[in-house]
Amino acid sequence: MSANLFPVALCLLSAITVAATNLFVKRGGDVLSTRMIVSIAMMLSVVPFLPFVPMPTPAIWGALAISVVVHWFYQFAMIRALHRGDLSLVFPVMRGLAPLLTAITATVILQETPSLFGWMGLLLATGALIMFAMPEEKGGKHPPIKQAALFWAVVTALGIAFYSVADANGTRLAADTETLFTFVVWLFMLDWIGITAAMVWVRREKLWSDIAPQIRDGTIGGLLGTISYGAALWAFTLTDAANVTAIRETSVVFGAIFGAVFLKEAFGPRRIAAASALAFGLMLLEFAP
Repeated sequence: MSANLFPVALCLLSAITVAATNLFVKRGGDVLSTRMIVSIAMMLSVVPFLPFVPMPTPAIWGALAISVVVHWFYQFAMIRALHRGDLSLVFPVMRGLAPLLTAITATVILQETPSLFGWMGLLLATGALIMFAMPEEKGGKHPPIKQAALFWAVVTALGIAFYSVADANGTRLAADTETLFTFVVWLFMLDWIGITAAMVWVRREKLWSDIAPQIRDGTIGGLLGTISYGAALWAFTLTDAANVTAIRETSVVFGAIFGAVFLKEAFGPRRIAAASALAFGLMLLEFAP
């Protein structure tokens, strides 16, 4: 596989597995409980590697502190968005806006500036992803879009952009492969704390009764989430953060396919057109001069 295609393959693997993770979170029915189990499962999945990675350096600890806080912000915003609107609305908006916001943030912080064709591809891909969020007509009318859900979806997109840049910075501070694994392992070891504390506080009167029905789906989603974000972090070391985020957000397409197959959701002509526009936009972004 060529050097250009390997990070693309990693991003596509990440996209498929993050879509599958969200499928299991949606199937669980309780977003907060299932998401907490996902985070704990991701933490447990890296515990066996803990004795084999070096302790973080001061620079890596600093990068981890930023990344973990930004991940907590993203998780809380995502939970609010999913509680206030349908997955078919909030997921495409929050994932679709993220590549554009990541490109802007990475330009400022990491000095990664896409070419003109890269920006064109990024805008096209972003618009195509958001097309997935537009509700289908029912009786000649579009169902109303909940403004609160849309607001929190945009806030979640900001969180995705911020953690993409923060994590890209953290992986690039790694001097070698061992230090990279240190960042990945310790990110997962710390990421679960915020959402678990929130769950214990909010559901303290009925904690186990809410958690128990979600354990299976949350655990499977967590293992898939580990694969997804591990692949994304590896890709961050190989190409620009905006490229990783844009290709990873093809998860919207895979999510729609999974929804059609497993949840019997619609995948009509508009989404087929959006998928085609998305593929063209990502080709422009990845292979632009």
